[in-house]
Amino acid sequence: MPFIVSIPLTLAPLLVYNLLAFSLLGDVGGDPWLGPVLTVELVSGARFTLVIGDLMILSGLVLLFVELLKATRTGVVALTDHILSTLVFVAYLVEFLTVREAATSVFFILICISFVDVIAGFSITITGARRDFGVSRGDDFH
Repeated sequence: MPFIVSIPLTLAPLLVYNLLAFSLLGDVGGDPWLGPVLTVELVSGARFTLVIGDLMILSGLVLLFVELLKATRTGVVALTDHILSTLVFVAYLVEFLTVREAATSVFFILICISFVDVIAGFSITITGARRDFGVSRGDDFH
């Protein structure tokens, strides 16, 4: 069970992106990231449209928040989570550099979200470990 908890949630946008980018869910025609999901007429008279690409980024940010909460754990499970998050980031990066369908701004922002997950995860864990073990910065020694 601990391994399942360690699977990075930033893997989900990568999988969904590939499903849509390679039209595995059917032919969407044109740019799949520009398809409208929601259109709302605002009080100002302006029309707000949420497109699939925006929804992908929004879901990535929500999952990043959950990943940051997971980063506050300590122990073997946390270390496994960080290693897997790093592998997910590497997968994003390799796909961005080598796959034509991944050369979009949506995918690039998802890479950035994955990178923040990796850096923040290690930083939060290190900070928490210092506090748990009472490691000082050296200011206390005179």
